[in-house]
Amino acid sequence: MDAIMTLTKITDGAYLVPLGNANAVLLDAGSDLVLIDAGFPDKVDRVIDAVGKLGRKPHDLKHLVFTHGHPDHIGSAAAIVRATGARTYMHAADVPLAESGGPFRPMTPGRGLLPSIAFRIVWKPNEPMEPFHIDQHIADGETLPLAGGLRVVHLPGHCAGQVGFVWQGKRLLIAGDVFMNIFGLSDPVGFEDEAEGRRSQRKLADLAPETVCFGHGKAIIEGATTRLERAVAQR
Repeated sequence: MDAIMTLTKITDGAYLVPLGNANAVLLDAGSDLVLIDAGFPDKVDRVIDAVGKLGRKPHDLKHLVFTHGHPDHIGSAAAIVRATGARTYMHAADVPLAESGGPFRPMTPGRGLLPSIAFRIVWKPNEPMEPFHIDQHIADGETLPLAGGLRVVHLPGHCAGQVGFVWQGKRLLIAGDVFMNIFGLSDPVGFEDEAEGRRSQRKLADLAPETVCFGHGKAIIEGATTRLERAVAQR
């Protein structure tokens, strides 16, 4: 088994699960577990191990929700669905990516050294993923009745169908790839539409979350709004 090394608590009921240089978020708030994003391919064992660390069984993972349809967020999705029977959720703009397995829409690198290097190393739009079915299309402004309620916020730019999820008021914002937080806040690896991406970065800061986590890098546990505002002002 490709065992998970860490399961990091973000806040009560929410855990960051590293899935091969990309994060998933596991929500344990009720009878059913919710996983947001599925990481790179071949990480299903890490997900099952994370579920076990919470004292739960694979079939307790009932919902698999996606911030967007890029390979590092859907790579293990088909395998996770087979292992758990989880129901799947994604913004309509990215559903064709999941259900075809690629190719993926072109991007240009984000600004800065880290995004430009990562773009060259990891972005492989023509490398296919195993396709899988999306059970429910989600849209901006709706609240999914999962884990006590996940409010959907459309945050396009990095990816046309990218969304974030606001959980428990403003207690936690799960923000996908609007930013990375590896060596501080930076642009994501790339943008499908940079102008839209800048608007989404501004929108993210305006949400004024208490805590925010991203698809890549550490969660910001304290001072999230201040750090987001500073990052936006630098762009």
